[in-house]
Amino acid sequence: MIGTPMVSHVLPGLEIIRELVARGHRVTYANSDHAAELIRTTGAEFVRHTSVLPVATNIWPDDPIAAASLFLDEAVEVLPQLRPVYDADPADLYLHDVGAYAGRALAEAQGREIIQLSPTFVGWEGAQEEMGEAFAALAGAEEYTARFAAWLAESGATTLDVSEFSGWPRRALATIPRAMQPHADRVDPDRVTFVGPCSWGRAERESWRRPAGAEKVMLISLGSAYTRQPEFYRRCLAAFGELPGWHVVLQIGRYTDPAELGEVPGNVEVRSWVPQLAILEQADLFVTHAGMGSCSEALLCGVPMIAVPQGAEQFLNADRLVALGVARRLDTADATADALRTALRELSADPGLSARVAELRAAARAEGGAARAADLIEERLERILAARG
Repeated sequence: MIGTPMVSHVLPGLEIIRELVARGHRVTYANSDHAAELIRTTGAEFVRHTSVLPVATNIWPDDPIAAASLFLDEAVEVLPQLRPVYDADPADLYLHDVGAYAGRALAEAQGREIIQLSPTFVGWEGAQEEMGEAFAALAGAEEYTARFAAWLAESGATTLDVSEFSGWPRRALATIPRAMQPHADRVDPDRVTFVGPCSWGRAERESWRRPAGAEKVMLISLGSAYTRQPEFYRRCLAAFGELPGWHVVLQIGRYTDPAELGEVPGNVEVRSWVPQLAILEQADLFVTHAGMGSCSEALLCGVPMIAVPQGAEQFLNADRLVALGVARRLDTADATADALRTALRELSADPGLSARVAELRAAARAEGGAARAADLIEERLERILAARG
């Protein structure tokens, strides 16, 4: 497995890695020290490389070209570190994160099979035309594409078209509910299989106890990358503090000082990090940034949401949740205490909400998760080994 050090990209696939190790496969996982502790818990062999992604500072650019360039810079940095390790000891099959371009380049250079693990939505028929034109019109896009093409030409990759290399996996397992995929009916089933959220086994190792007397539980979290939002957290305290019957768990991340929140109401539990899945299993509402991992886990647990998107694809995710009928969307500037309370009242008064949430929960679980993903990986591996004789 060739990964990226972003927690939101590591967590969705960890149970797949754990399952493969449990089935007796030798699994290596290349990543940076930022993700090492998470990876080692799976039993996989950790292969260290350095990273240039801003996971330590948590400062990510808003400009889409600058954001895309970070992952190209990462590939340029990482591939030379992987070659000595894997040229001497090639894998029979490579897995790679959707953002780990070095993984695909390495496998193609070695003539090995590869499967992408995508913790976000995948490309669909027509996506390159629909989204590519908008990207190409951005300032700096031409230079970015030329630099990407030059790197591909010298990397040993055999797929030299930039849009195909970055947007069209040869084979992919999407670790999201199919319900979250835009234009799911236009996704090529020969390339992509939706295995749904693969985090379920993690809940068995996480622990959180619902406080005695709590009639309802609310989790508030902006994930791992967009947590410097003390003003938003204060609005949440004003909206939901002392709300009768509700216990509120507020995750503020490691970059916000709890002192910035002011007085914390008695029904609010403030944490820098929480066992999200364990809480969602018991939650009645999730106030979320609408990152794909969080959306997926909420659907898996059957929890309605107030979506407050912060960046990247989260705005699309939030709109998708609204279209599915299980969320209300509030942009950060509009997420006042009054607006947050209104969203909660609207969800509570929605007579069809419970049925929609239950239907999506059942569908997400039926997709198979980590066990099905491991089955599909093993099937591909068996064909590879059989072809070698």
